[in-house]
Amino acid sequence: MIDPEKAYFEVMNYRAATVALAQTSLRGIIGDMELDEVLYNRDIINARLRDILDRETDAWGVKVERVEIKEVDPVGPVKQAMTEQTAAERERRAAILRADGEKRAAILKAEGSRQSIILEAEGERQSKILRAEGERMSRILQAQGEAQGLRIISVGARPLDKRAITVLSLDALKQMAEGQATKIIFPFELSTIVRQVAEYLGATVEAPEVPEGTQMPSEDILGEIPSKEELRAVEEAAKAPDIDVEKETRKRAQELAKEEGEGL
Repeated sequence: MIDPEKAYFEVMNYRAATVALAQTSLRGIIGDMELDEVLYNRDIINARLRDILDRETDAWGVKVERVEIKEVDPVGPVKQAMTEQTAAERERRAAILRADGEKRAAILKAEGSRQSIILEAEGERQSKILRAEGERMSRILQAQGEAQGLRIISVGARPLDKRAITVLSLDALKQMAEGQATKIIFPFELSTIVRQVAEYLGATVEAPEVPEGTQMPSEDILGEIPSKEELRAVEEAAKAPDIDVEKETRKRAQELAKEEGEGL
């Protein structure tokens, strides 16, 4: 009480009037609020109620400094309705939380699927790149091999000099002599080989210079192709006792070299 005159002349009983005003104001405040706000926001109710009481009781010479609501405990049907509303509100919040959880799970699942598809596509792309690279290297190596083969053929197409042919012929004779055969048929004249050996040992004949890229006749490579009569004669000669071909070749080569030396 701040003004006793007003408290005694403006109102019959300021205490009862203040309590009645507090109850009426509290009903109005609670009626404007949700149930959760009533149950969990008592501080807001206290502040609003204090403002209303302080403003209305000022004419009674009363100053309201503090209002405190200790507990909200409705009775009867109101309490049952509030309980049902509370349960419904909790169910609603639970449904919202479940829906939000399902939404987040769907988003995470979709994101995982997207990442999986991206990784799978990236792996497939890398696999295709590696396969293409392998095919490219295979084709390059194949082309290089073909190019080398053509280069070898091109080099092999150049004419062979007499010394090379002589060496090849002697090597062929040596291989035939080392074999197990008891008969040897020569497809060319032995004297030709001997003469070429003599020229090779004496170094009296130089290989002719042949322009690069020219083709050598087959007669220069194969030598004189024997006739049927010559082959028959060689076959009859082969029926004679075995001879040392390499020794006979060297002997004949030395004789020819000696004859040419005496002629000079």
